[in-house]
Amino acid sequence: MKHRILALIALAPLAPAWAQDPPTTTPAIPDTVVTATRVPTPRDRIPALVTVIDRQTIQENGYVTLAEALATVPGFRLVQAGGLGQQASGFARGANARQVLVLMNGVPVNDPSDPNGAFNFGNELLGDIERIEVVRGPVSSLYGSAAIGGVVNLITRSAPTDRVAAPYFEAAGGSNNTVRGFAGMGGTVGAVDYQITGQGLSTRGSNAMAPRFYQNGGELDGLRSAIVTARLGLTLGETVSGEVFGRTRIEGLVRGRENTAGLDDVPNDDPNYTGQDQSWFGYVRTATDMFGGALTTGFTISGTTNRRRYTNLPDPGNPFGTADDLFSASRQAASWDNTLRFPDAGALTDVVMLFGGQWEKESADSANGSSFFRTTVNASQRSGAGYASLQGRLFERLDLSGGLRYDGPEGFDGFTSWRLGAVLAVPEISSRLRASAGTSFKAPSLFQRFGTITGFFQGNPDLRPEDGFAWEAGIETDIGSWATVSAMYFDSRIRNLINYDQSFSTLENVDRARIRGGEFAITLRPTDWFSLTGAWTVQEAMDTTTDTPLPRRPRNIASLSARFAAPTPWDGPRNQRIVVVPEILYTGQSPEGAFARYNDDGTSITIAGKNDAGTVFNLTATVPILEQLAGFVEFRNLGNTRYEPANGFVIPGRTAVAGLRGTF
Repeated sequence: MKHRILALIALAPLAPAWAQDPPTTTPAIPDTVVTATRVPTPRDRIPALVTVIDRQTIQENGYVTLAEALATVPGFRLVQAGGLGQQASGFARGANARQVLVLMNGVPVNDPSDPNGAFNFGNELLGDIERIEVVRGPVSSLYGSAAIGGVVNLITRSAPTDRVAAPYFEAAGGSNNTVRGFAGMGGTVGAVDYQITGQGLSTRGSNAMAPRFYQNGGELDGLRSAIVTARLGLTLGETVSGEVFGRTRIEGLVRGRENTAGLDDVPNDDPNYTGQDQSWFGYVRTATDMFGGALTTGFTISGTTNRRRYTNLPDPGNPFGTADDLFSASRQAASWDNTLRFPDAGALTDVVMLFGGQWEKESADSANGSSFFRTTVNASQRSGAGYASLQGRLFERLDLSGGLRYDGPEGFDGFTSWRLGAVLAVPEISSRLRASAGTSFKAPSLFQRFGTITGFFQGNPDLRPEDGFAWEAGIETDIGSWATVSAMYFDSRIRNLINYDQSFSTLENVDRARIRGGEFAITLRPTDWFSLTGAWTVQEAMDTTTDTPLPRRPRNIASLSARFAAPTPWDGPRNQRIVVVPEILYTGQSPEGAFARYNDDGTSITIAGKNDAGTVFNLTATVPILEQLAGFVEFRNLGNTRYEPANGFVIPGRTAVAGLRGTF
């Protein structure tokens, strides 16, 4: 497979030779990305592949949840075990879900009470999110633990600088008794800026259990979700001719979320199984510009609490229900971060150095399961880290970057991670060549170290971190101003994977994995009213200890979306268009482990197998009504596909939602 992928990559620079330019259109302005380097950098100068989902895309494509938005990201496979609000795991470039780090405004928010320390992508609504940045590949040299497969950064809405008050809203309703919406306002008053958003969703939901099961009773699994986000900032400094000198920025954010969702105990339909998920997240951050902006230094103090409660009362289908499963966790962290900008020196320009240190404490207190087989965790662990990175440009065409970080956790081995990368602009063929390599790690979770099932299982406090090495290389080529094609080969090896010992009585660093594949993308922009984007990821993810495929990593994932922006046929709002976005998502067959698969009668299958492939067709249309008001309609799964991304769980069927969206 490697040779086939490399052959496809080798053909990419030949594109300008056979392509013929249509009439010239305005090229897209390169995105500036923060997550990949911690400092704003044009995306075409970053060695890693980055996907940016901005507010306009979220609205025009009808993305309501984080899981919906990430399903379109190349190299990212999203597995949701059920409908809205239910557990969703993200696999970035074949890495395990626990090996993907999630940030909010640059601060980690993975759940310490999760047995693997993973993040549930099924919980989050997007009404307060301005932008999502997804970096694929190892990023531990910047962010530490869990950044093996990649990093997802949720960037919240920020206040407009030119208005005292800028309100906005969205309200919608439709299939399955779904009602949802958000409202908020932001603005700047002198040196103070503010932003607040409240959002909610209520739906009767769909039946998440596969209809093939004999025990399927047709019970629906609904969701009620509420989120409030408040952000307040203060900018101090001397202003001269509109520019701020000696600026100090102080910012605080608080975000609270509460979800209540119906669940199923697959392969049993369970009408009495519900879950509550609450979280609070907040931080205070400062940033001060010194020496004419050559140095920016600042501190961040953050805190996160998670509380999950699952109630599964006895019923005829499940007479042994669990009365109460509780998971509580907290994380406190502090960081000191610095950005040092050097003056240009001949052919060397844009030199920036980042350095700093971090401290973190995470705690978990959980108890779940029956009285006979009850799992408990009551523990905490601390860690400290220091990092430094450097990036610059040579001869206005070669961008170089490198980073080094040491994490020293409490009670187990520390880890030194590094990353080197380069981007070479080759304007002679309208291309950019990318290459990078680096190491990464995932620290063992609190459950893995300290979890207990009395008489059956004991966690292993001597576990070592899971660690990986990965490299990637590829090319991106512009065909005139109307198209861009790209290809990237990636190869990673992960060691010391944590798994159960042969007696299932504890955990050990026993497994290894190798993941390799290619990401291919094309974007067409032939006119200002039509664009088309396609992406295809092919990968091979193997457990090299057992020589078996890693579960839930399909060999092929593909997406295709178009954007039609037509003028209104009536005397509509000035410069506004009717926007129609069709979207096709394809997921190939995916392996599933033994005992995670079920026959139609609910009995476990003792050998590994595959889940069937599936294709989903979505359609969203937005129609301007007034200058600042638009109507929209969202159709999901128009083909009513009911494939199983995880064995036993089907995706929701066909739905439609209509609503209004406005800014004032």
